[in-house]
Amino acid sequence: MTAKALKRDIVDRYDGNPIITAQDIPFPCNTVFNAGAVKHNGLYLLLLRVEGLEGKSALHLATSKDGFHFDIQEKPAMWPSEEEPYRTYEELGVEDPRLTKMGDQYFIFYTAYSRYSPRIGLAKTRDFSTFERVGLVSQPTNKDAVLFPKKFGNRFVRLDRPSTSGRQDMWISYSDDLIYWGDSRIVMEVRPGYWDCATIGAGVPPIETEKGWLEIYHGVRVTAGGRLYRLGCALFDLEDPSKLIGRSGPAILSPREPYERTGDVPNVVFTCGAVMEENGEVRIYYGAADTCICVATASLHDLIDCCE
Repeated sequence: MTAKALKRDIVDRYDGNPIITAQDIPFPCNTVFNAGAVKHNGLYLLLLRVEGLEGKSALHLATSKDGFHFDIQEKPAMWPSEEEPYRTYEELGVEDPRLTKMGDQYFIFYTAYSRYSPRIGLAKTRDFSTFERVGLVSQPTNKDAVLFPKKFGNRFVRLDRPSTSGRQDMWISYSDDLIYWGDSRIVMEVRPGYWDCATIGAGVPPIETEKGWLEIYHGVRVTAGGRLYRLGCALFDLEDPSKLIGRSGPAILSPREPYERTGDVPNVVFTCGAVMEENGEVRIYYGAADTCICVATASLHDLIDCCE
């Protein structure tokens, strides 16, 4: 048996993890985690969730030439709005951004968090200098939304995670204008007895491959020590993204390192973004223990294989 076959996780952690901690943020904060990720004009860009000392989250831009060492902007790219209707539903923070490029624009699904539970917010940017809110695009309680980077039958398509009668499965929804969403249906359910038996949710915006749309998602199992977050992946049909083709049996990344085990929320690995490299490597950026940002890599071929 090869050394590769003996690995407990399919992906490889960067030896320099964590790559961003609260000490790297250019102002006092509690934690930094759960970053959207893209490659734009030759630079790696992360949209970081930074939780301030008062407990509310804002989104800050980080840039890098190599994808490992980042410069972080002090001024937030997005913070809880003072204007309605956003003010009411973002009063407790803006969280967990996912970035999808369509044409010359980047669309950002984020979680608008308030006393009324989470909703999906949508913003957009062309240059990562200015950000414009588009709308609040779900009812409560819904989050973990990712936008496919192309239309299907002239409709936008997203994966999301509404909470329904105590269940937290993955759904698909469709829209003509990115504002009003419907024709919703379940596409992937929690699996009793598995590592993702309690909760699942989309993580990385779907990646188009020859075999199907690759989705890297998080799954939760409730243990005697609390909730345990891992990462897995799934494949959806290229022409009909509501059709699940395959799904990883084991998790591809589980909390094992001290920085994943210990933090504000222990035993968590949670992704909001990945970068697909030209050499077939997928660079997955993930939050660890809701306390820091890390990166891991895997070959696209290996991720697809574990779904098939």
